[in-house]
Amino acid sequence: MANDNNIDLLTLEEAAKKLKVSMGTLRRWDNEGELKAVRIGTRRKIGDRRYRKKDIENYLKNKI
Repeated sequence: MANDNNIDLLTLEEAAKKLKVSMGTLRRWDNEGELKAVRIGTRRKIGDRRYRKKDIENYLKNKI
């Protein structure tokens, strides 16, 4: 049976499109703690950024 843990995660590009901001803005928000990313994989020893769909939805609700 496949592991579905990543089903609720968006890539950096997908999250940026959903929020209508640049990928650079999302990186900055992650670095500043405004909208934290989940790190997966081993790329550059820190992993790729992924964003929980729930976190994106909550962020949108709170910013309206």
